[in-house]
Amino acid sequence: MVSGPQGEVDVAIVGLGPIGATLAILLAQRGWRVAVVECRPQPYPLPRATSFDGQAARLLAGAGIGADLAGLSQPATGYQWLDARGRVLLDIVFASVGRYGWPDASTMHQPALEALLTRRLATFPNVRIWRGHEVVDLREDGDRVVVGTKGGDGAAHTVAARWVIGCDGANSFVRERLGVGVTDLGFSYDWLLCDVELAVERAFLPTNQQWCDPARPTTVVGSGPGRRRWEFMRLPGEGLDELRTSDAAWRLLEPHGVRPDNARLLRSATYTFRAMWADQWRDGRVLLAGDAAHLMPPFAGQGMCSGLRDAANLAWKLDLVLRGASAELLDTYTIERRAQVRQAIRESVKLGRVICVSDPDAAADRDAAILANSRCGPNRPEPAKPLAEGLLSRLPEGVAAARGDVVPQGRVCVGGHAGLFDDRVGRGFVLLTRDGVDAVPVVPGVDLIVARLAPGAVTDVDEVYSSYLAGFGAVAILVRPDHHVFGAVADLALVPALLEDLKRQLNAL
Repeated sequence: MVSGPQGEVDVAIVGLGPIGATLAILLAQRGWRVAVVECRPQPYPLPRATSFDGQAARLLAGAGIGADLAGLSQPATGYQWLDARGRVLLDIVFASVGRYGWPDASTMHQPALEALLTRRLATFPNVRIWRGHEVVDLREDGDRVVVGTKGGDGAAHTVAARWVIGCDGANSFVRERLGVGVTDLGFSYDWLLCDVELAVERAFLPTNQQWCDPARPTTVVGSGPGRRRWEFMRLPGEGLDELRTSDAAWRLLEPHGVRPDNARLLRSATYTFRAMWADQWRDGRVLLAGDAAHLMPPFAGQGMCSGLRDAANLAWKLDLVLRGASAELLDTYTIERRAQVRQAIRESVKLGRVICVSDPDAAADRDAAILANSRCGPNRPEPAKPLAEGLLSRLPEGVAAARGDVVPQGRVCVGGHAGLFDDRVGRGFVLLTRDGVDAVPVVPGVDLIVARLAPGAVTDVDEVYSSYLAGFGAVAILVRPDHHVFGAVADLALVPALLEDLKRQLNAL
């Protein structure tokens, strides 16, 4: 058994959290040699993230663990924001089967998710995992990056990789070593986090709530089967030491019906959320992903989800580059993901400014303004944000409105077997058409799946795709491996031009 990193691999990933593990799987599935270096000798036993959305579930399914997600997660019913009097300020209802073929939102136990991803990684002979090894050095040497590590016994090891990805969290060594600056919006508050295991099953409707009570802003969310999380904001003038005791945790939990006789306190700890992103996500052959690249307040539940989108975006681009495409393709990773993350962070900050109010008068003004402008009835979650720039079609005759959108997912029937589109048709570059196409140009390095919506080919069981194309006035769309639309056309005669556009852009990089 190898005691520490050594030899050469195609990609070295620093950090074995959910983002590093997912990225490693997506690359291993494509046949690349991957090394994952993790400083912790054992998996972290406590949850951090508590949920993922439908798009993130779809991406996790793409890593081959979709069938096992139900064992560690539960669909969330909704997300309500309430004022101190219990009046609803914001009401979002989640569907059990949403736009992307999965629940709109699911609560989950993060250690179970990480264990599932690690078991999946163990099925690949081309993956090596080194736990208990701290990365202490990065050095580019020609077309390789030499990663220096130190084991728990103090022994030094190295592994050479064609590419290195820093997925090593908020205090990223990789980011610091690169000297990358960050943009910090300066929005941060201290909160007490209490993870609880309930002795008796209780119904929480809706699943997730924010209590916008200036006396103590409070978050109450599910965190997987049998578990809940309560978070309490530190009030002005309140010392952190006052909150860092189990007595303080039980005192704050008691009004919620949570006591030592009916629950087990798994953890109580204070944390400070931040709103920031790295200014540079790539330096030569080293890139950043996940919390190493961005941090955001928790109120939109998009921290881990954003990291999974990083992994999905980066994996297929690294695959093309490793096959011979220009390394400049990886610059579109930064362009695309940083723009989306900035938007997600700003939206999370906007929500945070609603809940993190401890002044009663300011809270009363806030409540009155929200209630005066609120719409009747519950809301549905918004679709995933489209890409506005990056590797997208520039075909003048294309359907511009579809470009960059995230394709929904429904059930289809192929070869007499029904199932979700990704499972039945396949994942990768997909050309989806309403009619047959006579000639499809070859794009070097791209394994294209051609799917025709027609009985006997791809039957649109839920009529998701027919209506989706019709909504844009398109007869064909070219979908990227991360489910974003590269481009769409309203005339089948333009399909070859659409493929040539992709080929031209890849060659031009």
